[in-house]
Amino acid sequence: MIRIENLVKTFGAKRAVDGISFTVERGEVLGFLGPNGAGKSTTMRMITGFYPPTSGRITVGGYDIVEAPLAAKRLIGYLPENAPSYPDMTVRGFLDWMAAMRGLEGEARKKAVARVVERCFLEPVLEQSIETLSKGYRHRTCLAQALIHDPEVLVLDEPTDGLDPNQKHEARNLIRELGKTKAVVFSTHILEEVDAACTRAIIIDRGRIVANGTPAELRAMSALAGAVTLRAEGATEEKLAALGRVERVDGALRVYPADKTASAELTRAILELAAREGWKVESLRVEEGQLDEVFRRITLPDTVRK
Repeated sequence: MIRIENLVKTFGAKRAVDGISFTVERGEVLGFLGPNGAGKSTTMRMITGFYPPTSGRITVGGYDIVEAPLAAKRLIGYLPENAPSYPDMTVRGFLDWMAAMRGLEGEARKKAVARVVERCFLEPVLEQSIETLSKGYRHRTCLAQALIHDPEVLVLDEPTDGLDPNQKHEARNLIRELGKTKAVVFSTHILEEVDAACTRAIIIDRGRIVANGTPAELRAMSALAGAVTLRAEGATEEKLAALGRVERVDGALRVYPADKTASAELTRAILELAAREGWKVESLRVEEGQLDEVFRRITLPDTVRK
């Protein structure tokens, strides 16, 4: 549904997006991650036609966003950064107007407004002016306008920004549900949202893609992935050192295998060693890896990595 090929965007001497390529298929929720200034919002603005690319190509549903912008934009629902809206309009008036802008009339328009009001939990504030809403409700109102025409493609820039924990949970569930039938790409700074809502994630840094994979594949890039953490009475670093690099963590011992794929063999070896030595094992687990460690390692400059 979205195809990006060798996309570049420059602002004067600054190269904000530097030759990236990726696709997003129907039924896929792509998390777009990166530090501030990495090129996330610029890329999303190009996908939606807000910015023209300096070079490269973007197609949405087979339509080139530059050559056939109206056909491409009809397929897109867009939640921009900071959820802009018209503060003097009521929530109902704003959504009704947005439905009209999308070409919906009569009963279809009424049904579209009712559908997004229910989906985005806006019933309590329907008659309020947008300027009186909390940040969370303003954000949900702008999300509702992105859904008003039931688009095939959703581009969401920080869709949970400003929401409380309950609202974030609702938004993630909604994104995951929408992703079953649509192509969804959303940017976030919150790494837990990758596990909560994404089928795949891209990490972008300084305008370039530095990682692309499922949440499990990204976690596997962590230095922690495949390590075995043992908490056992009598266990010693000296004995475990024969099986791999050992470190003490919060009173437990963590063993790192030479090969991350060998965690099952390492687990068996630790249990055999514990049985021979008579250690009383309290807990043993294989570590999956941490997304925040992967994110930090591949996006921080070498001079500040620790």
